This record gives sequence, structure tokens and C-alpha cells, in this order.
Amino acid sequence: MGDLQEYPTADSRPQTGHLSTGHLSTGHLSTLRRLGRSMRCAYRGLAQAWRDQPNLRLEALIGSVAVVLALWLQINVLAILLSAALVLSLELVNSAIEAVVDLVSPTEHPLAGAAKDLAAAAVLVAALAALAVGLLTLGPALLQRLGLV
Repeated sequence: MGDLQEYPTADSRPQTGHLSTGHLSTGHLSTLRRLGRSMRCAYRGLAQAWRDQPNLRLEALIGSVAVVLALWLQINVLAILLSAALVLSLELVNSAIEAVVDLVSPTEHPLAGAAKDLAAAAVLVAALAALAVGLLTLGPALLQRLGLV
């Protein structure tokens, strides 16, 4: 129960000091420490996924190639970046779901399998949508650049 003190509610945080005055109150420092701790946990998770999930590395490679291609074609890269980010984010969620399912259901169970399959399906849907965005965004410009249109 001591961990609850580490995450105070909005009402219990000190209200002294303001960021606009250049002074950081204890409450603000505490918030910054929590943010720093959260960022370290997120980085650790990303590094673990990069190390352990070959699909994540493949999807990152495909997204990177699409971004480079968009830059070469001199077209707006935003749709490509957002599509790639969606696929990578869902791949991370899929990996997290798989880890939790493996933890709570070490033996095969239909519901455990369904949870894993549904999470994988979310990645598939995002990947297919990203493919469509890539083809519609990059396709015409690429064909024109190659002189095929």
C-alpha cells in the first residue's frame, strides 16, 4: 500500500510555485520524476520489443522504406508516418497482450487463443490500411517518377 503515496491525487499535490515563474515546486518536480520514470519504462519496453519481436523490426523497416520513398518523391510524408506509427503501436500492444496471456494462461485455452488472435488481427487490419495508404499516396507519384504513366 506504500506505493499509493508515490502517485498522489490532484487534490493532494502541493499547489505552491509556478512553472511560468521559472521555479519548480516539489509537486512539479515529483511530476517530472514520474514522467522520467514512465519514459524509462517505455524505452525499456520498446528496447525489449525490438530485441524479441521480429515482426516489429520488419514493420519498422517497411515503414522506414515508405518514409524514405515519400521523401524521395517529394510528397507529404504525414500519412505514411501516421500509418507506420499505428502499425508499430498495435504491434507493441499485441506483444503486451501475448505476454499477459502467456502469464495468466500457461496452458492452451480457447479464450487465451482468441485474445491472441484478436490482437494479431488488429495489427493485420492496421497493416492492410497502411498498405492501402502507401499505395494510394506513393503509387501515383512513383509511377510518374519512373515514367510509367
